[in-house]
Amino acid sequence: MKKTSLKASALALLALAASCGKSGSNGQLVGDQTRMNYKAPFPIGMVYVPSGSFKLGASDEDIRGRNDATIHTVQMVGFYMDATEISNQEYRQFTNYVRDSIANTILGNFKDMPDGTQRLDMSKRINWKDPELQDQLSALFVPAEQSGWGRKVFDNGPTKLVYNYSAFDYASSIQHPSESQMKYVNKFDIPAYPDTNVWLKQFNYSFNEPIAQQYFWFQGFNKYPVVGVTWKQANAFCDWRTRMWRSEREKEKQYFESRFRLPTEQEWEYAARGGRNESPYPWGGPYIINKKGCYLANFKPQRGNYSADGGLYTVPVDWYAANDYGLKNMSGNVSEWTISEFYGGSYQQQADINPSVTYNVQPGDAKWMRRKVVRGGSWRDVAYYLQVSTRDYEYEDTSKAYIGFRCVYTEVNPALTNRRALRK
Repeated sequence: MKKTSLKASALALLALAASCGKSGSNGQLVGDQTRMNYKAPFPIGMVYVPSGSFKLGASDEDIRGRNDATIHTVQMVGFYMDATEISNQEYRQFTNYVRDSIANTILGNFKDMPDGTQRLDMSKRINWKDPELQDQLSALFVPAEQSGWGRKVFDNGPTKLVYNYSAFDYASSIQHPSESQMKYVNKFDIPAYPDTNVWLKQFNYSFNEPIAQQYFWFQGFNKYPVVGVTWKQANAFCDWRTRMWRSEREKEKQYFESRFRLPTEQEWEYAARGGRNESPYPWGGPYIINKKGCYLANFKPQRGNYSADGGLYTVPVDWYAANDYGLKNMSGNVSEWTISEFYGGSYQQQADINPSVTYNVQPGDAKWMRRKVVRGGSWRDVAYYLQVSTRDYEYEDTSKAYIGFRCVYTEVNPALTNRRALRK
């Protein structure tokens, strides 16, 4: 009995020793072994802009004399950027989602989740041409007698097609760690549909009704850049794009560590240069035509001969050659929203690693604080605005027929080196 007792005690001691570390570690420091190996995703439609440094600022004469783009060297963390501007077809995917989600909410199409909550069932197919369904969704239609077209039409107005989302203000929350985190959750209600009337509002005494009526919805304009979108709408699109991809990755129990967003103006300039330091244009320069005499971007050449470059207004987002990073139309076609605030002295008040200048605008703040940087120039601009260093601005709640946007996506871990990411 005594030998048996000693044997049992020895086994107990061995079991205790094994429980002090994960099996196979032999009690040694081997790190957390509970996480699976991680493979970063590669977002469709984007190209990788590798980490590196460049000279931020004016690459040519400061014609306007603003002195708002002083030259200095900054270091950038790598990121993914849309190879082209967001097109009408891509933006319609967003407005269709908003339309269908509102309809499913009205129809009560929800599904029960394992945790006892309910979630909107977006798998329900909606036949928008069904008269009975139109009656159920009458709140989303303009009656024939009120539409001006003699038939019932869908109401895309700013009070109907609204995208609701929340965003956590991380930067403000870390300054007040003792306060409730919910205080820094900002809620937004953003009209999703672009203002298609910008073609009429901004060009007086011009017959632009055909393009105003067709530009966004007609399939012939699928690959043209979306316009008539405010800065706020561009941010709402980024949130929706993040939500869609995150939900699909979570279904497969995959990590999703980042989000889609607008680029900072420094990221935009770094990407637009394509590795060509101090060159005025994405293709280098100093000329805006190639050896064959062909224009290299869509803008306002000569004395206003808009069609000389191949496009009277905008052109498809994949026209013209890409820069050395694989990005198209970084100059010309449409100017592009950035996330950055615009004021003249911002270049003197930023870090030299991944710089960005933003601030939270309050309801009573001055109007100039609502200016956002736009970059790249457009189909209606002269060549000066095509220069990658030229800064311009527009107010965040305005939409134009010559301003669009593209998104960026940052994966910090693989970007901490300057190696180009490989497609997964």
